[in-house]
Amino acid sequence: MTLLPGVRSATVDTDRLRMHYLEAGSGPTLVLLHGNLSTGRFYEHLMPALAERYRVLAPDMRGFGDTEPKALDATRGLGDWADDLHALLRALDLTDPPHLVGWSTAGAAIATYAKEHPVASLTFLDPVSPYGYGGVFADGTPAHPDYAGSGGGGANPEVVQRLADGDASADSPSSIRNVIRALYWSPSFHLPADREDVLVAEVLKTLTGPDGYPGDAESSPNWPGAAPGTRGILNALSPKYCHWADIVELDPKPPVLWTHGSADLVVSDASPLDFGVLGSMGAVPGWPGAEVYPAQPMVAQIRTVLEAYAARGGSVRTEIFEGSGHGPHVDAADRWLAVLQEFLETT
Repeated sequence: MTLLPGVRSATVDTDRLRMHYLEAGSGPTLVLLHGNLSTGRFYEHLMPALAERYRVLAPDMRGFGDTEPKALDATRGLGDWADDLHALLRALDLTDPPHLVGWSTAGAAIATYAKEHPVASLTFLDPVSPYGYGGVFADGTPAHPDYAGSGGGGANPEVVQRLADGDASADSPSSIRNVIRALYWSPSFHLPADREDVLVAEVLKTLTGPDGYPGDAESSPNWPGAAPGTRGILNALSPKYCHWADIVELDPKPPVLWTHGSADLVVSDASPLDFGVLGSMGAVPGWPGAEVYPAQPMVAQIRTVLEAYAARGGSVRTEIFEGSGHGPHVDAADRWLAVLQEFLETT
């Protein structure tokens, strides 16, 4: 593995699983957690600059990258990821409260971690909604009692198959290379070809199937016909199991930074991955209407919860990156890095 200068690759056996991580620098601990269908290398380009002041860790989380491919218990939400992170820090003898950055799925993981362990700060990078992903009203109430329309049954089967086959091509909209181009970044942003190759190869390490991506599923009598199972990453993100709105109860409250791309298509008030949106477009037949199954207002939900966090005495800084997609730390890297560094220096 050829890495940027100053960035090291390592593997450690924790008391939960064998974890691979990237590391750089020394000083206070700063952990960068990737999201779904990604790895720690999605942060590699930021690590040399951050290493000037911090000991930076970018682990591959359970089900992804070069970490041991163990099953994920979705009924704990992102509890497995939070516990895996704590096990990693213990294995490395890092006992001071860490600064945590959580992208997308990992937003729920760092919130879960903070409910159990002291942290120096929390940075939410286009996080999953505090009420999980799909099939809920603005207040988190499920559209259906069985949370139909969320979880592993909602995955695109061709994407799953191409991941399992190791397809690095751009032959189909469902090839991971085209998924990255369409959903991760701003439409006007293009990674250098060699860097895109690296990140595509990283995503192709994903554990596929019922224990990983997408997870298992249950049939449902409710639209659109599938309800979440109990294993794998998409079920862990289902509102049935994924909740971090109770972060407002933290005491003490660590400082929070929320950064979000204004053109994010994944975590959005009108995401094309949300069955409420797909139904309203006619893309999935039988939609029962917005009164029964609305589009999930994900960004509004994040904003509401963080406003409540601030109202209860927490410090919250919000930065919206105009034109950025789901990964402003990549498609607006210089500005995003500057915002993060300024935030960390004032905590």
